[in-house]
Formats: sequence, structure tokens, C-alpha cells
Amino acid sequence: MENLSIIITFVAYLLFMLGVGTHFYKKNESLSDYLIGDRQLNKWVTSMSAQASDMSGWLLLGLPGYAYLQGLEAVWIALGLGLGTYLNWKFVAEKLRRFTEAAGNAITLPDYFANRFNDHNKSLRVLSALFILVFFLIYTASGFVAGAKLFESVFGLPYHSALLIGVVVIISYTALGGFLAVSWTDFFQGIIMFFAIITVPMLGIYAVGGFEETSNAWKAVSPGYMDLFSNGSGEPLKLMSIISLMAWGLGYFGQPHILTRFMAICSPDEIKPARKIAMIWVIVSLTCAVIVGLVGRIFLPETLPDADSEKVFMILVDQLTHPIIGGILLAAVLAAIMSTADSQLLVTSSALTEDLYRVVIRPQASDKELVWVSRGTVIGVAALACAIAFKPDRSVLGLVSYAWAGFGATFGPLVLFSIYWKRMTRNGALAGIIGGGLTVLIWKQLNGGIFDLYEIVPGFLASAVLIILFSLIGQKPAREADALFARTAK
Repeated sequence: MENLSIIITFVAYLLFMLGVGTHFYKKNESLSDYLIGDRQLNKWVTSMSAQASDMSGWLLLGLPGYAYLQGLEAVWIALGLGLGTYLNWKFVAEKLRRFTEAAGNAITLPDYFANRFNDHNKSLRVLSALFILVFFLIYTASGFVAGAKLFESVFGLPYHSALLIGVVVIISYTALGGFLAVSWTDFFQGIIMFFAIITVPMLGIYAVGGFEETSNAWKAVSPGYMDLFSNGSGEPLKLMSIISLMAWGLGYFGQPHILTRFMAICSPDEIKPARKIAMIWVIVSLTCAVIVGLVGRIFLPETLPDADSEKVFMILVDQLTHPIIGGILLAAVLAAIMSTADSQLLVTSSALTEDLYRVVIRPQASDKELVWVSRGTVIGVAALACAIAFKPDRSVLGLVSYAWAGFGATFGPLVLFSIYWKRMTRNGALAGIIGGGLTVLIWKQLNGGIFDLYEIVPGFLASAVLIILFSLIGQKPAREADALFARTAK
């Protein structure tokens, strides 16, 4: 009976997602409609879909699991993510919205870079699209792995069967409805995630005996468990460890699936209210995610091994709630996974369709043809990501961390300099993309990096330095690029 209630909830949820995709199927008359919703998103959908696609399974699985093992050390990650979210909304969102519209009404990041820097030989556009493909294959695979493990854990399905079910559903509504379907499903998924991440820690604290009993139990776990400057074993945190934990916030400036939401909002004037909605969602959600892990550590009778620590949210749901409520809360995990995977598929599809197929292969392609090509690339990219995810021993956190650093270092400095520095040139942009991306790839191979430093830090710095250096030593920006910057910056 318990499994039946959860199955009914999951099936109803999945059917609703497919219904949204079908609803938006006929609204995609042009490539702009399919890839960016023709810039029609309101502040609520923009803010909620941006945050839902950002957090993914990390919010309900990764962060609670980290807090479960390491205690208050997890606050440094939450602090970095919260600060990065705010800075991205405050200093990037509105300017990127204005610049992308002014730069030939660009509907993808590579399209924007090419128009912003007057890149006539297409190298900037193609290089950007290739890096998007590489890192999003890794990122999307992490979502597929998380979804498979969720179905495997809840329903006892074989891993590969669970993987294929999740992939088929995500492909279906993403390919059908495009950007509007993805954004609106992310909006609903963001609401479900918010409800779940608030409910579970409250139920856990109540089950332990209230705030006072919970606080006393935390102190008894270990000497450093509730100390910001110690790890779960009581050892002092090194400065490099704190920098690496907070450096997750640097990644926001280069995440295409988040930046696309900024580009798609109906008006730049909607950015400020959207930012307020997003920040309330983020602050509450990150705080509660850490508390979920902390409560799980004292509520569960036996300590979970490291490999199972990310299941703490699902275990608490199973032990604290009625099966029907549990089904809704577990659907939040699926929502977190799907809200990111669908966005990643669509952004990768847009890069391949708009920036490779349209530019290199068939410049004369009609909008209708491009929409169908984009649908086909969603299926193709999903198949490749599914192949990467086919090994059950893949680490979700490891894949996410790698891809997040790759995007943050490859595109973060480029986005920031492009909207704030008039002197930046096309050569500077090319150097920044190559330097940032390769630094992450190389640093990752050095056994976790030098000084135990998260690879996004050296990658971000390398990209920024190369952008400045190659922009200053080469020719000045083209006259068209100067005029675009001057016109838009005002």
C-alpha cells in the first residue's frame, strides 16, 4: 500500500509534466519561441525556474548529505551559493538581458558572444558551443544518475530500467514544449522543492523533541560538528578548504541554463522584483537543506556510511511521513533532478542548433526546420548523457562539481567582462574561454588539485587574466562592438 501511494503520486506528477509539454507544443512557431520563449517570461516564472534549474538534486541530496557528515562546515557552501546567487541577479541579470537583445536579439550565449565582439569568422561561436556540449553532457549525466538512484531506491527497480524511465519522461516534455515548457515545469517544480525542504526539517525537529532537545543532541555528536571552523571530525578547517567551499558561488556567472532565464524575461524592469523572489527562495531553501542533514544525524539510530549520506532526505521522509505525503515529498527530489536536466538539454540543443547547424551547416534553414533539428538534438544529447550515466557507480556530486567548475571558469569571466568592460576584444574572449576551460580540465586531473583547491578558482582566475592580457595587447575593439557597448551601457 505504501509503495502504491508513492507510485500514484509519481505517475500523476510525471503526467502533469507531459501535459505541460503538450500544452506548449503548438506555441513554438519559431526558433526564438522554442529556445528562449520569445522573451515572454514573467518575474515569477523567471525567478523560480532559474533557481529550480540551478539547485537540482544538490539541494535535496548533496547538501543535506554533506551537512550530515561534516556538520556546520556545510554552511560555507550554502553561504557561497547564496552570495553567488545574489551577485548574479544584482550585477549580471539586467545587463545581460539588455545586451543580448541589443546584440542582434541573441537567443543563445554563443550567439551573444559572436554579436557582442563582431566575430565574423564564427570561431568564438563554435568554440563556445563545443564547450557547452562537453560540460553539459557531464552535467546532464549527473541528473540522470540521480534520477535512476531515486527510482531504484523508492521502487526497487533495476538501475538501468530506472535510468531509462527518467530519461524518456524528460526527453518527452522538453522536446515537445521547448523553453516555455521547461520554464513553466521548473516553476511548479520550484514550488514543490520549496515545500519539501521546509517540511522535512520541521518534522525532524518535532520528532526529536523540539528545538532545545535537538540543540543538545547536536552538541553531543562530536566536538567540531557544530563549529563553523571545524570539520565533522573536529579538525580545524584550513583556509584553502573554506575558499574552495565558498568558491561554488563563482560558478553562477557562467551557467548557461541560469543565464538563459535572464535573457528570456519579458522586460529588464522585471529583474528587480524577480531577484527578491529568487533570494527568498534561495536563502530559505539552503538553510533548510543544511538543517535536514543536521537533523538526520541525530534522528537516525545508526550513522549512515559516506556512500549513503545523500539519502538522508529520502530516509527521513520515509520514517516521518504518511505514504501519501511521503510520495509528494519524494516527488520533490524528482522535481529537483528534472528541473535541471531539462534546462541543460535545451541549452545544449540550442547551442548545437543555433550556433553550429544554422551557422556552419545550413545557414539557409527555415525556422520550422530549426525547431525540428533542435528537438532531434535534445534526443541525441540525452542519449549520449544516458550512455555516460549507464554505469551505476557514477558519483552524482563528482559529476556536478566538475561541470559547475567548467562552466563557471569558461564563461563566467567572459560574461562579466563583456557587460562591464568596453575594451574587451574578440581575441580576449577566445583566450578566456580556452584558458578557463583547459585550466579546469587539467587541474581536475592533478589528484584533486594543488593545495586541495577547487578547480573553479584557478580556472576563473586564468580566464580573467587572459581576457585582460589578450584584449590589451591586441587591436582595439571593432567600431561596431564599441557602438554596441556604448549604446547598451546607457
